[in-house]
Amino acid sequence: MAKAKPVVSAKTKERDKRTLGKIVNLADDVSKKTLGGKEPIFHIPTRAKSNTIWNKKRGILEMGDGKADRPLFDLKTAKQFMQTMLHGSTIKDLIDSGKTSSLRGVFYKAKHTVAGTKENTFDTQDESDPILEDLEVTLGALREELHIFAENRGTLVGNITIVDKGDEIDARKMGSGGWGIPSIVEPDVIQFKKCEAKFVLHVEKGTVWNRFNEDRFWEENNCILTHGAGQPPRGCRRLLQRLNQELKLPIICVLDCDPWGHYIYSVIKQGSISLAFESSRLAIPDAKFLGIRAKDYDECDLGDAVKIDLTENDIKRAKEIAAYPWFEQHKGWQKEIQKLLSNGFKMEVEAMINKGISYVTEEYVPERLKAKDWLD
Repeated sequence: MAKAKPVVSAKTKERDKRTLGKIVNLADDVSKKTLGGKEPIFHIPTRAKSNTIWNKKRGILEMGDGKADRPLFDLKTAKQFMQTMLHGSTIKDLIDSGKTSSLRGVFYKAKHTVAGTKENTFDTQDESDPILEDLEVTLGALREELHIFAENRGTLVGNITIVDKGDEIDARKMGSGGWGIPSIVEPDVIQFKKCEAKFVLHVEKGTVWNRFNEDRFWEENNCILTHGAGQPPRGCRRLLQRLNQELKLPIICVLDCDPWGHYIYSVIKQGSISLAFESSRLAIPDAKFLGIRAKDYDECDLGDAVKIDLTENDIKRAKEIAAYPWFEQHKGWQKEIQKLLSNGFKMEVEAMINKGISYVTEEYVPERLKAKDWLD
């Protein structure tokens, strides 16, 4: 019995055609220069703080015009040049075949020992992933346009119906596990249908999400509940942005009271340095930080057991975050970070269990939402 072929939309076909054209042009340029006796060179946009611009008007981080040369005939860059070509070839094969691969799969596809040597094309995936990001920015193509996906991380439940590759998902009936947020959530893959939710509550970790889901917080408060397993991956951030922009749902975050929680919020809101080239499709400038706040130790009458002493690295990181342009001029955030430092300790969301197993879901968050007591 013949296998049914996946349905590919005209929009997807056109997108693949454009991406394939960019890859072929890149390879053609290398061939022409080589045959013409010139050294092939890639000009890779720089993904670093020095090439990151804070667009205050848009409220997001953007990539500047800085580029780094990657010549073939230079011992410092020759291997990276070859690795770039290998991944370009793999991406072409994926598009030609209409298939996708994981980041791990692309790594293994390109990994082999160079003939006549003991040198591997790639030793670890930590070498491979940055090369793929280099290709993204060089080609001006998104990861999904390269037919590459990352491991799914993050979960959703709540008052919305989602269509995932043609399958209708009722997020109100996802049991204790929820719907796993995929790596690729573009409109040609994920569509939104019926949605009664008034906002999205994004929590930092799966353990906290479990408490909110078990207590049916999303049902009691008419919302969508998500988590990103710590620092949310692209798929989760992109989905949150789409929910915000397309359905006009506020994104409200409940994260740990520590520099890491503050950084996660910053990335959700403004974007990140390493992915500044994707901020326009990932950042959510009007996202709000509900808690956990440094003032909560006193206001919620928490016990000493919830305190976790700040380390030297925590203190250094907090000061760095306070100096971010989007926090530097924000009186509320300056007060928040200074309070954290003066306390001398940090707190996790789970600390609220000190007040009761469901205190965070039944009292803390509902009361803060009603009072609109958040930082933005």
